[in-house]
Amino acid sequence: MRSDLETIRVETPDAGLVVLTLDRPQVLNAINTKMAEELRDIFVPLRYAPGDLRAIILTGSGERAFSAGADLKERKGMSDEAWRLQHTLIREIAAAVIDCPVPAIAAVNGGAYGGGCELALACDFIYAAEGARFALPEVTIGIMPGAGGTQTLARAVGERRAKELILTGRPWSAEEGQDWGVVNKVCAAEALMPAALETARRIADNAPISVRQAKTAIHRGLQSDLRTGLVLESEAYQRMIPTEDRREGIAAFNEKRKPRFLGR
Repeated sequence: MRSDLETIRVETPDAGLVVLTLDRPQVLNAINTKMAEELRDIFVPLRYAPGDLRAIILTGSGERAFSAGADLKERKGMSDEAWRLQHTLIREIAAAVIDCPVPAIAAVNGGAYGGGCELALACDFIYAAEGARFALPEVTIGIMPGAGGTQTLARAVGERRAKELILTGRPWSAEEGQDWGVVNKVCAAEALMPAALETARRIADNAPISVRQAKTAIHRGLQSDLRTGLVLESEAYQRMIPTEDRREGIAAFNEKRKPRFLGR
């Protein structure tokens, strides 16, 4: 993973665990073209070569915002062609986060609006600080969610509520998001990162091939009918049988010790 990034801070608190912090606090971590390029450079390679990475936490710098969404000051005066190119870049990021084999947790520390909300929704699940707010307000400025939001939000809250939220553009609270199934956990601000780190470490302790295959089976299965989903699950399960980690897990259980998973 690149370390020469200008808009994203990369930290590795433990082996196999990375914390990515959107780092433009002076503009509420708004996503400009540079940040979009850096997010692409991080996530696109992970789709095919996750290496030893076992869990990702994505958060925002400062206390006010996870991300205010696209940098509208940068977009002022942008030509139609430049806008299309930037939108293609942002869609590429959303797809790469959704398809990333490594579990990604969004730790939403403040406002998550527009593309920032869509980025959080692209992660596998969301922990949010008390007082954090979410919105997809694109229709209020003449566009619409274009980084997966019409799909990811609807899959989380259902068609009718997604239509209400997207067509009005109104914000919702972290607590409402938890009630609706968008947010997994709401924490006091000071407890947000410890909670996300605890969960990420639990994931990272598990067999990485098993975690990735289970994530894939859930995600792809939900895009299919039940019968197809069961086939996908079976195929994913078969991938476990010849692995060293499967043998290590059974041995550790019988020897009453913690397993040492190597991802093989």
